[in-house]
Amino acid sequence: MSEGFRKAGPASALAMFEAEADGLNELRTAGEVRVPEVIDVGIENGQSYLVIEHLDLQRPSRDVERKFGQQLARLHRHTADRFGWFRDNTIGPTPQRNDWSDDWIDFFGELRLDFQVRLAARNGYDLTDEGARLRKRLPELFDAYEPVASLLHGDLWGGNWGAVNGEPVIFDPAVFHGDRESDIAMTMLFGGFGRAFYQAYEAEWPMAPGHERRIKLYQLYHVLNHLNLFGSSYLGRARQLLRELA
Repeated sequence: MSEGFRKAGPASALAMFEAEADGLNELRTAGEVRVPEVIDVGIENGQSYLVIEHLDLQRPSRDVERKFGQQLARLHRHTADRFGWFRDNTIGPTPQRNDWSDDWIDFFGELRLDFQVRLAARNGYDLTDEGARLRKRLPELFDAYEPVASLLHGDLWGGNWGAVNGEPVIFDPAVFHGDRESDIAMTMLFGGFGRAFYQAYEAEWPMAPGHERRIKLYQLYHVLNHLNLFGSSYLGRARQLLRELA
């Protein structure tokens, strides 16, 4: 097998690795931001695996942050006719459905917000009433704003990008076509991005009016996912966002 960075898991994780490989290939084909090459994906000795190009990552400088802001805005210019993707994938290990839709509010409401709220209820965190109130008010957050179906990284926190020889590089995606503001929201949730990044993005493609409130909406999706993955330490933040938005 070719050398590279290898991820491994049980045989049942093969679809997750295949979806990650497809996401890396789609981002790489866009040609805007460096993405590690997919070397191989499959099953060996009862284990699934994904092998990608090994990269020697460095801490991004301010100049790299500036380049990444420009490049991400250009990546977001790669759009589809509908929201979604040609296959489902995962956000971390959580399933993420990507059924094609002509309506972003329906897509996000059903396949992102409602899905996580139902999963939280099964995990013992009943946010059903708060989720239902927010669901009814979603159209208000998109008054006079019609997002385009941008190609998204989908899980763009500070640990999923870096620098190689002075150039930005992204990896570990949860790719789909959706509102570009959702990628920006994730960058703001856990840190790892400096002012130069946001200034460069804004210069390349300014954010739309009202984005501040929608940023909280998109952060809610990831906070709910963390609640479902890591437990009650995220419950207070999830409730706070639900109340602020609804």
